[in-house]
Amino acid sequence: MNVTPRRLASLDALRGCTVAAMLLVNDPGDWDHVYRPLDHAAWNGCTPTDLVFPFFLFVVGVSVALAILPRREQGADRTALMRTAMTRAVRIVGLGVLINVLAWWWMPGAHLRFPGVLQRIGVCYAGVALFALYTRPRTQWAAIAVLLLGYWGLLVLGGSLEPWTNIVSRTDTAVFGRFVYLIDPATGRGHDPEGLLGTLPSLATALLGLRAGCRLRAGKLGSLLIGAALALLLGALWSLWLPLNKNLWTSSFVMWTAGWATLALLAFHLLIDRRGWPAWGRRFGVNAIAAYAGSELMQILLPALGQDWLYRHLFAGWMTPPFGPYIPSLAFAMVFVAVWWLIVRAMDRRRIYLKL
Repeated sequence: MNVTPRRLASLDALRGCTVAAMLLVNDPGDWDHVYRPLDHAAWNGCTPTDLVFPFFLFVVGVSVALAILPRREQGADRTALMRTAMTRAVRIVGLGVLINVLAWWWMPGAHLRFPGVLQRIGVCYAGVALFALYTRPRTQWAAIAVLLLGYWGLLVLGGSLEPWTNIVSRTDTAVFGRFVYLIDPATGRGHDPEGLLGTLPSLATALLGLRAGCRLRAGKLGSLLIGAALALLLGALWSLWLPLNKNLWTSSFVMWTAGWATLALLAFHLLIDRRGWPAWGRRFGVNAIAAYAGSELMQILLPALGQDWLYRHLFAGWMTPPFGPYIPSLAFAMVFVAVWWLIVRAMDRRRIYLKL
């Protein structure tokens, strides 16, 4: 049976705004001059930038609830749906690895890294699809609890939560060796913010998105609001014992960011789907992987094509004297996002949608 699920403009818009935010915070003109809200917390804490990736994983779960579950409920073969989801997940992971290989090959001084953002997205997408197709809501809630409480216990039993010495970093060093995002030159230890153990609570983020998507489908908007408030409260209280930390993707961080993501989902739905506001960000949303992967490739190519010259002459050279160094750095990032908006706008107008 060929079933076309209902597509919500609000979800495309939320996904697109999240991708645009990814591009904005990933591409400043000068990494030494980035406004605090547009940079990650150095270790513990949560800035607006730290919300971006959890929002995307949360939206992955919502998308599964709105795109895969309706097909299953209307008679589509479960095995075929899972096979399609797994194929897409493998392609997303493969694309992430390919981008890392290209960065290592093309960029001077770069080292090869195996984990990455797309790799975590692919794994979480496969996991949440598996739970959506083969388990009931009660099992999904139990899995969220086990993942978050179990991960908390793992962090505590692992000893220190400090950089390099925590169990997450130690595991990444043992599994990936030097093929991680950061390496401590003094000790040779590695750390990757998208490493192995941190994928467990990241799956919980996607599962919370799945449950929120099911509530949205059922029209239970009041329960979404209550759930968001409870998640924020639990995350804040939990952080008294387990700090908010994106690098470790702590359990408190999962609940805190899921609360904000739920509020964003509810607000976008009410304003766009219910009140007819423009779906700002939709064009990024319908070509999310293309925009993110393409921007990553552009990041790899730009330094060799004269990014430093462009930045000095088109931004920093004339902006820095009157405005200081932070404004040109932000302006470069905004222009980068604008360029990609023009690209996805052109793709949308021609109905070109890249699906893995």
